[in-house]
Amino acid sequence: MTVPGLLVSAPASGAGKTTVTLGLLRALRDVGVTVQPFKCGPDYIDPAFHRVACGRPSFNLDSWAMDGALLDRVAAEAGDADMIVAEGAMGLFDGVAGRGAAGHGTAADVARRMGWPVLLVLDISGQAQSCAATALGFARFDPDVTIAGVILNRVASPRHERLARAGLAAAGIAVFGALPQHADLCLSERHLGLVQAGEREGLDQALERHGALMRERVDLAAVRDAARAHGVRAGGRLPDPPAQRIAVAQDVAFSFLYPHLLEGWRQAGAQIMPFSPLADEAPADDADLIWLPGGYPELHAGTIAGAQHFLTGLRRHAEDRPVHGECGGYMVLGDALIDRDGTAHRMAGLLGLVTSHADRRLHLGYRRAELLAPVAGLRAGTMLRGHEFHYSTILGQDDAPLMRVTDADGAAVAETGSRRGWASGSFFHMIASA
Repeated sequence: MTVPGLLVSAPASGAGKTTVTLGLLRALRDVGVTVQPFKCGPDYIDPAFHRVACGRPSFNLDSWAMDGALLDRVAAEAGDADMIVAEGAMGLFDGVAGRGAAGHGTAADVARRMGWPVLLVLDISGQAQSCAATALGFARFDPDVTIAGVILNRVASPRHERLARAGLAAAGIAVFGALPQHADLCLSERHLGLVQAGEREGLDQALERHGALMRERVDLAAVRDAARAHGVRAGGRLPDPPAQRIAVAQDVAFSFLYPHLLEGWRQAGAQIMPFSPLADEAPADDADLIWLPGGYPELHAGTIAGAQHFLTGLRRHAEDRPVHGECGGYMVLGDALIDRDGTAHRMAGLLGLVTSHADRRLHLGYRRAELLAPVAGLRAGTMLRGHEFHYSTILGQDDAPLMRVTDADGAAVAETGSRRGWASGSFFHMIASA
């Protein structure tokens, strides 16, 4: 099976990769192309926007956390699509110093492995012909990564566009389109990135307008012609489920669970049983495992503290069956969560953990973890790769550690998670086995 693809990237964060990607996804969909989205790196929020833009689930491709076989297997989710559009993270060659399972976590790693040409988004505000020097540098930096061409973003005027195009023509760099200033989608942000797709009112209408702009200002036929097919390698499988019947919290407070994990669990025959803590829904009585993903519980702490059906069901389940929380889910398993205003909210009390969002400190980076105790079907000694991304501070934690954790460079990390009885949790977001 081969599906032609390309990767949207940029010289740096903030150039407009996400809005260009969303516009391309919607524009291609609107002209009848079945387009499969992917996101490079550990990002939960952009894939949800991708899905709204084109109607297909988006999957993460991460060269630090995923080995080559898993990367290939996730890429195979393109299935019967006509075309792949993958979105990079940060700058094209930005990653970590310590090599991971298949690379350094760069978008370039993914483009190189998959053979996808790169469509470079250039923010040319404040420059004109000089943008060609940037594009030329990226085109020559790595001979195994092909720069198909560029989309000019934040163009001030027709004259500005002409000057930029002249410089790029002299450098032999193709221009697929030019987008005016103030044409970016207005996507609100908060402390972990964009406001989630499910919270954005009028998103579909905004995507319709942005897709129309892309059809007007970008040569979609040339974009499609630039895509190159990737022969999916044999072998590889998605991660196995940690239990047969898994109750998964799913709402705007608990939404950070990687799509390839859920898909792997389903394909292996596990029954996924979603429920909403914010709607005060209890997990299914016959679940083998409750999984509380990360998200934004700190924004809904009062609602969660008052969700007695949810909390009672959680505590009842933990009497004789495993409950696991990742990041935000971990905080909810603790004794208390202090919101950014300093108000303490009583949580499930299954772990002796008190976390505060009032004293905000960024914890960010790839993580390698060894389980010191089992988590449902994940046995003690299991090695995992993932990441940590939160602003919460631990004020109290008096349970046994769950993991031995190191960062991408092998240095020990203090946030080991904790366990008590059948309850366990950590700030570690699982991506794959190590």
